[in-house]
Amino acid sequence: MISTDRNILERDSAVRQRVVEYGKLVDELNIVIFNSSTRVASSKYQVERILGTNVTLYPTNSRNRWFYIFDAVRIGRRVIGNWKLEIGNSSNKNEILVTCQDPFETGLVGWWIAKKTGAKLHLQIHTDFLSKYFIKESFLNRVRVCLAKFLLPKADGIRVVSERIKQSLSSIDYKLSTKAIVLPIFVDIKNYENKIPAFDLHKKYPQFDFIILMTCRLEKEKNISMAIKVMKKIIKKHPKAGLVIVGDGSLKRKLELSAIGYKLSASIIFEGWQKDLFSYYKTADLFLFTSNYEGYGMSLIEASASGCPILTTDVGLVGSVLKEGDIKVCKTGDKDCFVAEIKKLLKDKLPLYDMSIKARKRIEENVIKDKQEYLNKMKEGWESCLK
Repeated sequence: MISTDRNILERDSAVRQRVVEYGKLVDELNIVIFNSSTRVASSKYQVERILGTNVTLYPTNSRNRWFYIFDAVRIGRRVIGNWKLEIGNSSNKNEILVTCQDPFETGLVGWWIAKKTGAKLHLQIHTDFLSKYFIKESFLNRVRVCLAKFLLPKADGIRVVSERIKQSLSSIDYKLSTKAIVLPIFVDIKNYENKIPAFDLHKKYPQFDFIILMTCRLEKEKNISMAIKVMKKIIKKHPKAGLVIVGDGSLKRKLELSAIGYKLSASIIFEGWQKDLFSYYKTADLFLFTSNYEGYGMSLIEASASGCPILTTDVGLVGSVLKEGDIKVCKTGDKDCFVAEIKKLLKDKLPLYDMSIKARKRIEENVIKDKQEYLNKMKEGWESCLK
C-alpha cells in the first residue's frame, strides 16, 4: 500500500487502527508512507511492525517532498523482493498487489513498482479530480489530472468513493467506469445515532440563538471564504446567528483575519481541530458544507447520522446518497443561494426537523452499516485485481 497519510505513523490514531483492520484481510500488509525527515523533531521514523499484527510501516524519510516518489519506489521494490525470497516462490507474481491512495503521485509509485516486479496495480480515487474546480485550483492539479488519465487505464482494479466519480471516469475512457467499484469511506453511523453529546454548543455560546456548524480542513477547496461572506449578509438581519468552524489547515490564519476584516470576529468562532465532532453535530442547528469539489463527503454522513440538518453544495455523495428534500442544496460557489436558504430557515425553523429525519433515514438505507461487510467488499475489490 502506498499512502500519503502520515497519521498512520502516530500511535492510537484512527487511521492506524483502520490499517490494522485491513491487515486482517491479507497475509501481509506493507505500507510505504510519504514523509519528510525534516518534519520530524528529534529523529526519523523507523520501519515499524505494528505489535501483534501483520502490518509493517515503511516511512520514506525523504529529504524533501521532491524525493517522495523515488524513495517510495526504492522501498517498495525492496519490500516485494524480500517477500518473494521469504515465500520461496518468486514466479508467483499474482499474489502481490500494490494499492495506491490516489491516481496521482502514489499511483505513479505503484505503477512503477508493479511494472518492475510484475505485481498487480489497484488505484483508489478519493477526490473528484475531474471537477472543473479541482482542475482550476492549481497547476499541480492540472498535472495530476494528466497523470491520472495516463495511470487509470493501466490499473488492474479501481476503487472510487462515490457514484459521481465513477460516472465521471467515462469522460476519460468508457471502460473505466465499468471497471470501477464504488466503495465509500466507512462511517459507523450507529455510533453517531446512539451517542450522548458531551456538551451543548448553545450553552457554550449563549450569545447565539442559531448556530451554523462547519467541520473541515481549512484549505482552498473547502471555500470557507465564501461561508464568511455569507455570514456577513446573514448577521445584518440576524445578529444572533453564529458560525462555529471546527478544523485546521494552511488557511486558518488567513480566514481568521478575513473574519476580523469583515467585523465578524464575534459571530465566527474558530475552534481548531477537535476529536469529539459528534457533540458539535448533535447540538448545532445547521451543518454548512461549501466545498468546491468532494470525493465523498464523510462529514455529510456524520452530520446526517447525528440528526443535524444540512445545507451543502452539489458535490460528492449529494444526488446519489443524500438528495434534495433530505438536505438543502446550492450550486458550487452560489453565495446568494446560501444566503437565501439560511434566511428561509431562520424565518421558519420547522423544516429543520423534517430534514434531519429524512436525511437520517436516507443514509440508513444507502450506506454500509456493518464494518465487516465493508471490509469484505474491500477484500473483494483487491482480489478482483488478481484474477
